[in-house]
Amino acid sequence: MPEIEFVLCEPLYEGNIGFAARVIKNFGFERMVLINPPEIGDEAIARSSHARDILENAERCTFDEVIEHSNLLVATTGELSKTISTAMRMPYYSPSELRGMLDGIDGRVSVIFGRENWGLSNEEVKKCDIICTIPTSPVYPIINISHAIGIVAYELAHLTRREYPHATRTEMDSLYSHFNDFLDRIDHQDFKRENTMIMLRRIFGRTRLTPREVTTMHGLLRRTEWHLNNKK
Repeated sequence: MPEIEFVLCEPLYEGNIGFAARVIKNFGFERMVLINPPEIGDEAIARSSHARDILENAERCTFDEVIEHSNLLVATTGELSKTISTAMRMPYYSPSELRGMLDGIDGRVSVIFGRENWGLSNEEVKKCDIICTIPTSPVYPIINISHAIGIVAYELAHLTRREYPHATRTEMDSLYSHFNDFLDRIDHQDFKRENTMIMLRRIFGRTRLTPREVTTMHGLLRRTEWHLNNKK
């Protein structure tokens, strides 16, 4: 099964970090990553209860460092795009659907949770491969971050053993870069560029490419480029 890590992006309250450590351990996970957290003190320790080891071993990273070490980035958000024409927070999946997408793969998966007051920024969401949201009542849709982590962790605790390797972050970034260059070759309109690249990230994020499949995609692009050169 993949190596799951739960990333808290700039959490505001140390108590929530302690509760997050506790629920992560409840469902058998070990990795918690903190991006620019507040000072960790007695409140976080008390809230973590018997998961103090998760709290103390939490890795401190920047967002870019999470990107570098992860094979797949999952953004959790309650704010969703209103139309499929806007790819920023679309398409989106529930935690149970996310489990099905991750089942049977290998590699490190970073599930990223945003700030308690305004979540993840568009710039942060744009860099992620899959969008996950928790279905809630419109009467009161706001979920405490530790509760959200618990819901996702519960679903992912049922993943089966690994079956095949997932393409690395370096391999995927190389493919995205190749597609970006390819869009230049075919005179893709500049005002469509960002949305197109986000859509490609969403498509490949949910298809869970293997290294061999990434190599094949590069080959198809190179073959097309060769024909473009010959035509000229």
